[in-house]
Amino acid sequence: MKVGAVLARIRSAVRPTRVRALLRRARDVRQTRTWQVTAVLVATLAGGWIGLSLGGHVLTPIGPADVNLSVSPSLRGETVLNVAPLGKLSFETHATPLRFEATIAEIRLAAAQELFENPEAINRLGASIGSDLKKGVTALAVQTVLFAIGGAAVVALLVFRDWRRTLFSGLTALATLLGAAGLSYATFNPGAIAEPRYTGLLAGAPQVVGSAEDVINHFSEYQTQLAGLVGNVSRLYEVTAALPVYDDGGSTIRVLHVSDIHLNPAAWNVIRSLTEQFQVDVIVDSGDLTDRGSTAEDVFADEIAGLEAPYVWVRGSHDSMGTQRAVQSQPNAVVLDDDIEEVAGLRFYGAGDPRFTPDRALGNPTNAEVVRIGSEQARSIVDAEPPVDVAVLHDPLQARGFSGVVPLVLAGHGHNRRSDVEETGTRFFIQGSTGGAGLSNLDRGSDTPTPYEASVLYFDAETKRLQAWDDVTLGGLGLTSAQIERHIEEDPDRPITTATASPAPIPSDSPEPSGSPSGAPSPAASLSPAGSPQ
Repeated sequence: MKVGAVLARIRSAVRPTRVRALLRRARDVRQTRTWQVTAVLVATLAGGWIGLSLGGHVLTPIGPADVNLSVSPSLRGETVLNVAPLGKLSFETHATPLRFEATIAEIRLAAAQELFENPEAINRLGASIGSDLKKGVTALAVQTVLFAIGGAAVVALLVFRDWRRTLFSGLTALATLLGAAGLSYATFNPGAIAEPRYTGLLAGAPQVVGSAEDVINHFSEYQTQLAGLVGNVSRLYEVTAALPVYDDGGSTIRVLHVSDIHLNPAAWNVIRSLTEQFQVDVIVDSGDLTDRGSTAEDVFADEIAGLEAPYVWVRGSHDSMGTQRAVQSQPNAVVLDDDIEEVAGLRFYGAGDPRFTPDRALGNPTNAEVVRIGSEQARSIVDAEPPVDVAVLHDPLQARGFSGVVPLVLAGHGHNRRSDVEETGTRFFIQGSTGGAGLSNLDRGSDTPTPYEASVLYFDAETKRLQAWDDVTLGGLGLTSAQIERHIEEDPDRPITTATASPAPIPSDSPEPSGSPSGAPSPAASLSPAGSPQ
């Protein structure tokens, strides 16, 4: 195309009459009611959000502390208690996208000292906290409404320069706040207090990743701080979330479930601390205590004797028969290998993993054979009297056959914690790695270190059924996070029945879980029990 023709088209496109027509059309669109209402709503939301950010918080005295109460937009409805610098407790209490947070800003020393010195002050404190909290919430509500309406009105006035639209924007902001408050109240779930989520930080945690020399030099310091972290977290958790399952009257049996320690000495500090802080009655280890099951590793089992609770153990795919004998020699150990034992009021069945993966020359069973072995073991306890309360296996594949036979199955192997209830009523609880998948994970190049994971399970002493559990997660080596999350069993007394659905296909042989000490082939480590969703 010639240059002259191109210039002619450009001049035609920008003729004054055409430009005026486009401007008229844009003006007509702006004058439509839909556009006007949409513009006012956008201005209202923007102004309300600005006002909420600026004024949605008040500092109020509650007891001996000055507490900052705040409300802010959030992707999910939750209430948060921030006890800095120890950490936060959060509760999913309502359905609206608002976050209510209470942060302890300062402890007034004079008032706190009076509580310690004057018993009458403690009695007065109980009566005054409710009144203080009510005053603070009322002040927060009033200030939030005023700032949100004011922010919406100011933005509307600046954008539209029209008093009617400004008034409409303010009224819309008020209606939105009242609607959100009403919906929060209507959807408020007091039961959410029973399932808190704790998140905290371990300030200044040593970065124990890198060379072997660094590990040797700093490991004792690291595991001491790790044990201290567990203690601090659990103390805070017990104070702020005490529930009936912590009852000391003998109505609750506490079981600490650990797995896949993989020769990591720091795991013993975690286990000791959890045993003490949660007053554990029995510890259950679902295997892989060692890396290669060698004679040199047998001494690692001696730490079991120092734990102040019975230690129920099954052999994992990295534990040899020599490892089993080393554990069995500990005075408080209960080794299960196709056995039933009653410990702390619960009847446990356990069996060792039929595979020993560190020995590449050994003819280990295939996945299908492991499933068959587990099914045969499950059939052997169907008519046990009294019935088995908990089955303990290492590999979830071996545990498949116990669906519909026992109420609860504990397993490990995959280094990835999960829990699901089968159609049969059996709950499968697969534990992560309590040893952070072992010392082989001390690798500076690892972007996602395996966390330390353990769980405290609460059983009713009369029915022997699981009532609730606390998942404890500590950041892997090099991380600093800690979390305790409460879960409540929705139907603890559900019947256990034989499965009606066809079983899931047996997977082909797969490698060890990520971060495993051995590169040897092993049983589909990360697979869940049959039919359980991930």
